[in-house]
Amino acid sequence: MTQPTESKSDTSVIALAVGAIGVVFGDIGTSPLYTMREAFGGPHAMAITETNVLGVLSLVFWSLMLVVSLKYVVFIMRADNRGEGGIMALMALALRAVGRSRLRGFVIVLAVLGASLFYGDGVITPAMTIMGAVEGLKIAAPGLDQYVVPASLLVVIGLFAFQRSGSARIGAIFGPIMCLWFLVLGTLGLLEIVHNPGILRGLSPHYAVVFFLAHPWLSFLALGTVVLAITGAEAVYADMGHFGPKPIRAAWFRWVLPGLLLNYFGQGALLLADPATARNPFYLLAPQWALYPMIGLSTLAAVIASQAVISGAFSVTRQAIQLGFAPRMQILHTSDETAGQIFVPLINRFLLVSIVLVILGFQTSSHLAAAYGIAVTGAMLIDTMLALIVAVSLWHWRPWLALLVGAAILTIDLAFFAANAIKIPHGGWFPLALGTVVFVMLTTWRKGRRLLLAQMKSEGLALKPFITSITAHPPLRVPGTAVFMTANLDAVPHALLHNLKHNKVLHERNVLLTVETLEEPNTEQEKRIQIEELGNDFFVVRLYFGFAEEPNVPRLMGGCEAKGLPFEMMDTTFFLSRETLVPTDRPGMALWRDKLFAYMSRNAESATAFFQIPGNRLIELGTQVEI
Repeated sequence: MTQPTESKSDTSVIALAVGAIGVVFGDIGTSPLYTMREAFGGPHAMAITETNVLGVLSLVFWSLMLVVSLKYVVFIMRADNRGEGGIMALMALALRAVGRSRLRGFVIVLAVLGASLFYGDGVITPAMTIMGAVEGLKIAAPGLDQYVVPASLLVVIGLFAFQRSGSARIGAIFGPIMCLWFLVLGTLGLLEIVHNPGILRGLSPHYAVVFFLAHPWLSFLALGTVVLAITGAEAVYADMGHFGPKPIRAAWFRWVLPGLLLNYFGQGALLLADPATARNPFYLLAPQWALYPMIGLSTLAAVIASQAVISGAFSVTRQAIQLGFAPRMQILHTSDETAGQIFVPLINRFLLVSIVLVILGFQTSSHLAAAYGIAVTGAMLIDTMLALIVAVSLWHWRPWLALLVGAAILTIDLAFFAANAIKIPHGGWFPLALGTVVFVMLTTWRKGRRLLLAQMKSEGLALKPFITSITAHPPLRVPGTAVFMTANLDAVPHALLHNLKHNKVLHERNVLLTVETLEEPNTEQEKRIQIEELGNDFFVVRLYFGFAEEPNVPRLMGGCEAKGLPFEMMDTTFFLSRETLVPTDRPGMALWRDKLFAYMSRNAESATAFFQIPGNRLIELGTQVEI
């Protein structure tokens, strides 16, 4: 009787594994387009000798094994935040681990820096992968060289134009296309390896050591190229919530890794057989008749890889908003069945404009390779540091084990980061500059909101004495329920004071409502609502959402009836204070950051739209606050 259950379970894992191949491994799966080409045919090409080729292949193999397989698939994927992964989920776990200790600020800065670098990667990756695929035109017909940039721009514009309709429509074919992609990668590589099976000697770390001993400086520089083979590794953890660890591990070890290794070693064998193929060993692995089909398949794979990065940027943005690091933005759901499929118009426009400018500015994927890697290796380094904090503080690893694992992984991460830091003057400055801008905006928003809340608290009227005073001198009461949204439950909301001062009335029932986002992706149903009665028909309602959840306030308030506080929406009016911020030179932030915070606040989506409060049940009252 157990066999059918096991079969069903196996079928489910296979289906999820196919989906993971289409979403999780798109970025790392397109790395063969340019990794070996940049090592032996790029601006800083190495001589094609047996020592160099075997050394680079050994570095690629052990990078895939140590960074992707060991670090991400085995180690970091253990940091499961209720099924969710990614930098924000890892930050939430690390914050839970350190509690209120001094490390809390350090963890937050690390995570925000990692998220900022992710946006830099989100601009470089689509440009790099799409241009790398379209550049196959130069191999098929050298006269088409001038059309690479226009064709790449058309693909990018089409990709971003599609975002509003969501990826649900073509999501079902992502997996099969990428399965075909890895099958073709492996087949082409295997056909070349058959002619030179000795190339498999590169699996031994001996050749990486020999390479380093023979050319210490050259091999160090080569790390900046080898890192191209592992870009996208962070998606293994970031997309864990969509598929689960078991299908991702199965997809990696059984399909993706073999296809990648066969292709890399096939390219190595081709280079030794014909050094002239260094101009593009990926496309020259294919027979002449297959070039145009390969260009089409490569472009599809590049689009899928880019889609995964873009969707990741949307998800990180939503999590940053929920956790208080970014202003509210319009978020559209593109699927009625899958909550994770969202579209953020502002981020979509930002990425599109940035990627178009990058393609026009760098012109070729070889030039982009100089900019590629620094943001990725920085984010990987931060992932390691946060994961080690979780391992020590939350998993209670023994100090010697944490020291041993941490030293090994950090040595690899720092070596890759240092090798890519050399690229900063040659293009690596771009993702760092972009990440710095994002970092300043995220930290300015978080600090600004804290200063604003502190300012409003200092100027607020204490709530409990106010309730006592209106009990002694009751104002006119009108029928219905008034809900005042506020972040400060100890003070009288400005909207309530304005309503009482100007309209001279108070509703029969008054509810102070606050919405809090927890440091976990999803909140348990029984913990979502807390109600406190203050007397004289005043109530405090706290609503709790996870950082990966949709904050639909009216829907959740429907659950208040089970806790003794029913709401009739047609008899309920929401009141909201809308602050107009006035930058000043008072202590807190520099004046330019005050102005930036005020600008971001003015352009943020209204709380009512973000929390999905019906416009016909809303009254907004303005107030001016100096910051």
